[in-house]
Amino acid sequence: MEQIIHKRYVARRRARFKGCNGQQVNIPYGSILEAQDGFLLWKGQPLCVDTSQNAHEFFSQDDDGQGQERGQLVAAILTRLETPPNAGEKCRAELQARWNKVWADPLCQNYKRPEHEDFWIWNHDFYDAPVEDLRHIAALVGAVVKRQ
Repeated sequence: MEQIIHKRYVARRRARFKGCNGQQVNIPYGSILEAQDGFLLWKGQPLCVDTSQNAHEFFSQDDDGQGQERGQLVAAILTRLETPPNAGEKCRAELQARWNKVWADPLCQNYKRPEHEDFWIWNHDFYDAPVEDLRHIAALVGAVVKRQ
């Protein structure tokens, strides 16, 4: 997929981590961040790269005003597809069935990192995906979105 440059992001949950300048940040849920030159900016200062793990974990692009829903869907999908600690055989089988649906779905293939043939890693486009695509993936795996 073609890389789209986004200008606005929203904190989909409270963000506490060290920014790229080494300073600890504590960004409240719902805060708006701007993006410039590949960085998310907090209070005008570079915070993190827009494709970083911190960006994926705490922020959602909000150019279309759907950043909060996008973030809720991403979180619900990831939660639904993670293996819980001490998962039993039945739980693992149910989880595998959900992953089988993801592997077989043509839309999901757009969001898989191609360099990993044997296992699934979501690509950057997944975190910025249109809400309609994320709704489809959430329904596919039975993810329940928690409204905040």
